[in-house]
Amino acid sequence: MTTDQNLPVDGQSPTAVFAAKGIDVTPNKDQGVIKVVKCQGLDGDRPMIGDKVTVHYTGRLLNGKKFDCSRDRKEPFCFNVGKGQVLKAWDIGVLSMQRGEVCTLLCKPEYAYGSAGNPNKIPPSSSVVFEMELLKFEGEMLTDDGGILRRIKVKGDGYTNPNDGAKVDVHLEGRCGSRLFDCRDVSFIVGEAEDKGIPLGVDRAMDKMQKGECCVLHLKPKYGFGSEGKPEYKIGPDKDIIYEVTLKDFERAKESWEMDLNEKLDLAAGVKHKGNQYFKAGRHYQAIIQYQRILSWLEMECGTGIEQQKLIQDFILISHLNLALCYLRIKDLSQVVENCNKVIDLDESNEKALFRRGEARLLRNEFSLAMADFQQVLQVNPSNRAARTQISICQCKIKEHHEQDKRTYANMFQKFAEWDAKVCELFLRRGDESKSSVINHDAGIKRRRRSQDCLS
Repeated sequence: MTTDQNLPVDGQSPTAVFAAKGIDVTPNKDQGVIKVVKCQGLDGDRPMIGDKVTVHYTGRLLNGKKFDCSRDRKEPFCFNVGKGQVLKAWDIGVLSMQRGEVCTLLCKPEYAYGSAGNPNKIPPSSSVVFEMELLKFEGEMLTDDGGILRRIKVKGDGYTNPNDGAKVDVHLEGRCGSRLFDCRDVSFIVGEAEDKGIPLGVDRAMDKMQKGECCVLHLKPKYGFGSEGKPEYKIGPDKDIIYEVTLKDFERAKESWEMDLNEKLDLAAGVKHKGNQYFKAGRHYQAIIQYQRILSWLEMECGTGIEQQKLIQDFILISHLNLALCYLRIKDLSQVVENCNKVIDLDESNEKALFRRGEARLLRNEFSLAMADFQQVLQVNPSNRAARTQISICQCKIKEHHEQDKRTYANMFQKFAEWDAKVCELFLRRGDESKSSVINHDAGIKRRRRSQDCLS
């Protein structure tokens, strides 16, 4: 690739310059996007498909007329490269760049604005020139908490992805730092990768992958091997790990709409058992996946008879209760309350739902609400000793909170009184105190003292 700091992209015949100094960066080498580097970037990684990239750009017609510029708007432009969000020429060109690089791209119409052009800006079937500066890029976050970052090395084929319950065939290479600790071909069921010693992050990335895709997953400990580590791989606790995953083939599981009710009920029993196994093993995230599958199948079902309706409701109640318990273990308290509320909507006297909601509210310092839940538990089951203990804890917490408030307000009123005294002293020193100001000052102190007395 050549470098030319003074490429005359706005001259009368830039095509000849690109032909002499540029390089074809299109995959099929059809001269659709010709690139000339104006300023070399930093050595290292280039963007991968799906990365979020940030660029500055200027677009010109071949006659040099500028039609668009990010710098004129005084803000860079961001997009996910290789996802069809921008011009085809941009996706191709940016994938060839390094961080900090500045280049120009000569783009044929089929890689830019096509035969239609862009009204009032670009004539039909026009080649255009873009100057691009790659400011930064980063992988695609697959989770809201940033625990799984994906970078796609090879794009997959088709438009379908594995779903929960799908059987997948993959090639895995796991690394901790620079050390390779896992390299194998393996098949597993999505949602049950734990059974094959595969971390949660790999399992959760499956529904974003396509057949033939090869991606690199950067996993935080929560999605890797957690606080336990993986002794057989010589990985200690709370370690970040990297997995390179190639999805060789997969067979999707049936979707909810593809199954009749009897098939869903038969599958739900096995999935509940699998979830219970994961929970007992302390694999709470994996257990959550199983219980959520049951709800996705049955929450919208009604059943045809009393027995079938009861079976559906039992599965729904148990799934929500078990989800609440899983979320309680991982301290996702809002989800605990939400799942308990759904149980209580169906069964307002459900002892477990009331108790677990009370536990979550107590942990959220909602002491009065928590105590109300535990009191309801005693109405359902007066012999529940754990609820009585929790009520005592709530009462202590409420008292502690009240005492803390009293101390806070007492200190606040004391500071106000000290401030008033200082102001009064200042007035006396200056000799500009009036009778009315003294009266107002004394009245203010008395009001604050009365307020303090009410709190105690």
